[in-house]
Amino acid sequence: MAAAKAIDKDCNQKVVGVRAGEKIHEEMISSSDSYTTYDLGDYYVILPYNPIWNIEEFKNKFNARKVVEGFSYNSKDNNHFLSVEQINKLINNLNL
Repeated sequence: MAAAKAIDKDCNQKVVGVRAGEKIHEEMISSSDSYTTYDLGDYYVILPYNPIWNIEEFKNKFNARKVVEGFSYNSKDNNHFLSVEQINKLINNLNL
């Protein structure tokens, strides 16, 4: 709802509840991907199981840190949501 208010503070919104088949959460990195996922600071990278390059060189070059086994990145576990003001700031900083 904050995103809609950031775009149009006077928009009318009606909460209708969850609809059949509606996706509730987004999972970007599943726990089964954790075996080949590395944290690069600002983002994560999921490497192939049998990379054609040296993993140690990759880790050193990008300061990559292996995530813990079972790690997942999804909206269900998110506890940080942007405020209307934060969304407005991001929108205003877009180079459109």
